[in-house]
Amino acid sequence: MIIFSVLPIMHQVIFRASFQVVAALLLLLLLLQGDDCWCYQFKVGDVDCWGLPPPSNPLVYSSWSQTHRFRLGDTLLFLYPRSQDSVMQVTERAFNSCSLADPILKLDDGNSLFKLTTPGNYYFTSGVPGHCEKNQKLAVAVPSLNNGTFFPPAVDFAGPPAGSQSYLTVFGPAPTQGPSGNPAAAVTAMGSVFSAALLLGVALP
Repeated sequence: MIIFSVLPIMHQVIFRASFQVVAALLLLLLLLQGDDCWCYQFKVGDVDCWGLPPPSNPLVYSSWSQTHRFRLGDTLLFLYPRSQDSVMQVTERAFNSCSLADPILKLDDGNSLFKLTTPGNYYFTSGVPGHCEKNQKLAVAVPSLNNGTFFPPAVDFAGPPAGSQSYLTVFGPAPTQGPSGNPAAAVTAMGSVFSAALLLGVALP
């Protein structure tokens, strides 16, 4: 009788232990492979808004793009006063000559998102005449999934003309970011750990 009463308890213990092992393995696989599928949202320039570079940092967009690694699926966020500025995707030739005549795409909603969907070089300028010449332009390189090599676009940025000014700060400071350079990865990782904790909690009495 004692043996028959102990058997169900042993089955429950074995089931709970097996479930915990499987959940832990799934969490480990998620953390190991998650870095390849997480997509980041980058606030362009890490500045308060997309505008004329300040005299103290005339090449802010050039240096910013060369110190970040972009991947397929990432998104660029351009913030700016919609009544004062816009964003245009242009060709390399138009980028270097600051031609606004025939853009590939124009965004002017003040809170513009651009998703990097194909590998290659992307070129952006302000849609306001004269702003590109004052270095309000951005070049971004995106490698293919099979080729992790990163080559920032080789472009020339002219020195800022005398008297150039930046926009007033209207959006406030950018949120503090962790060591990864983007809070999205930290939030995703925390969500994964929390989900695994819930799964493990289900297995416990």
